[in-house]
Amino acid sequence: MKRFLSVAALITVGLAMQTCSKKDLSFANNKDAASYNKPVGASAKDLLTNNSFSALLIEVQYIAGYAPDPAALVQLQQFLAIRVNKPGGITITTRAIADPGSATLSLSQVREIENKNRTAFNNGTRLSLYILYSNSDYTDAGTLGIAYRNTSAALMGKKIHENSGSFGQVSRTKLEATVLEHEVGHLLGLVDLGSAMQSEHKDAPHGNHCSNNQCLMYYASETTDVFSFLSRNSPPTLDASCLADLKANGGK
Repeated sequence: MKRFLSVAALITVGLAMQTCSKKDLSFANNKDAASYNKPVGASAKDLLTNNSFSALLIEVQYIAGYAPDPAALVQLQQFLAIRVNKPGGITITTRAIADPGSATLSLSQVREIENKNRTAFNNGTRLSLYILYSNSDYTDAGTLGIAYRNTSAALMGKKIHENSGSFGQVSRTKLEATVLEHEVGHLLGLVDLGSAMQSEHKDAPHGNHCSNNQCLMYYASETTDVFSFLSRNSPPTLDASCLADLKANGGK
């Protein structure tokens, strides 16, 4: 059964950047595969502006037992509603999919799961994103999330569940929302992935991440390094440099 969350838009690495093979270009439910096989950040302007797309649909798929935290999804909607120009609204759907049966997932396996199961694609003036919640670890065991295509991201649901929500651990909502917003931040073109930097703030040793260790786009927000930070602090937010990048690319 699909569940829906909606919000009016009146209210918005381990980062994998690999060339797509021909095998990657086969979505079971859509023929226009090339539109969804671009580099991370390639759809940043489409996400931030209403030039081509005035509405946004986020399809969240998960393995049974690792459903997304509802409050984290609401926070993601709010995060987007104050930053992207989508007067037609932002909608999130959730749906369980079959267990891929693998203890660890490589980038190519994550792609294959999306290829087989994704059902939401761009339609008229509605842009679509895909987010997978897996029940497996990533090949890099310290990874909590990845953005891997222009409209695609994945969260390591098992790793998040194991490290949140119990006594002495950070709340699941807090951890999950942080990872979700971080990966979607990459899809919005941060840092230097499609939303050009207005000032130098790229943490080159950690790839496309912010050099400010208090910023949501600091590398730790998608790795297990974030646990100690979240246990002592409020969830990180985008700093002034990242916000300036989004605004310069058409965001609010």
